[in-house]
Amino acid sequence: MKDPAFWRGKKVFLTGHTGFKGAWASLLLRRLGADVYGYALPPTHQSALFVTARVADDIEHRLADIRDLATLRAAMAEAKPDIVIHMAAQALVRPSYEEPVETFAANVMGTVHVLEAARHLRSVRVILNVTSDKCYENKGISGPFGEGDRLGGDDPYSNSKACAELVTHSYRHSFFNTSGAARVATARAGNVFGGGDWARDRLVPDAMQAFLAGEALRIRNPNSVRPWQHALDPVLGYLALVERLASDERFVGAWNFGPDTASEVPVGTVVDRLIGLWGDRARWTADDGLHPHEAVYLRLDCTKARSELGWTPRLDLAQGLRLTVEWYKALREGRDLRRFSLDQLDQVVGTVRA
Repeated sequence: MKDPAFWRGKKVFLTGHTGFKGAWASLLLRRLGADVYGYALPPTHQSALFVTARVADDIEHRLADIRDLATLRAAMAEAKPDIVIHMAAQALVRPSYEEPVETFAANVMGTVHVLEAARHLRSVRVILNVTSDKCYENKGISGPFGEGDRLGGDDPYSNSKACAELVTHSYRHSFFNTSGAARVATARAGNVFGGGDWARDRLVPDAMQAFLAGEALRIRNPNSVRPWQHALDPVLGYLALVERLASDERFVGAWNFGPDTASEVPVGTVVDRLIGLWGDRARWTADDGLHPHEAVYLRLDCTKARSELGWTPRLDLAQGLRLTVEWYKALREGRDLRRFSLDQLDQVVGTVRA
């Protein structure tokens, strides 16, 4: 986000607004004065950010499935958005092994449906499809992936996100390639964390649930390296990209949003820092059971976003983890989490108002 005034009065159709990153995006967009129209399945946890921060209080939204094209078309046509941001997805690797059909249906055909609904609306000027850093073909090398690297993915989730990238490419060249058509881009980020995330088999929410319950966190792969970042950093990158897309067609295409290299650290390092911040006899133990394959290394080259968008992360790893632990401790203490979440947002973004 470079120009807060850009968002004032903009109509934003946001899929996945009940999810963790979507809820943070909703809070920020409303803080900037945008009119948010959410479309997503119901939240899956009673303490999800969408629930605890009362995101529904000041947005229009519909609880529905992106796999339902007719309902999605009707909702988007009713909203008449200027901007479409597509975040709805089956967003986890391990569940994709358990439910591959549902994963491909949501992540591939869901993307088709969003783009199909948007292409028939003259009001839409910008479309951003949020995919994943796992869309790249990962052979276990330690070097960073750039936007021009080969797409792929062995597990159903990663493969479905590569497919979503290809779907977006096809729609952009087939239907959004004329003068006056909406400008389309994709954003690739991953391993985000922050307050209000309860997704299973994801490190930070697993840690928070274990520590809240007074249990040891079980770790599968302590040496796996990931690009860790607080959710607000890529969200701010997405908004900066949308702002530029609205006025310049050169910003169509794919964009990586990842942390500084100092935040690309092993799982074990993140866990040790979480334990230090939580205290109260928090601990971890190795989980030596059989698990589906996960890449050992995953790093992103974000030179493009830094040099062409002027985007850089606002939080380092220590700051992001501190904010996250403070959010879950606020939950434990029964604090007003809408006020608390908005205060955290202001700490990161600066105080902004419509």
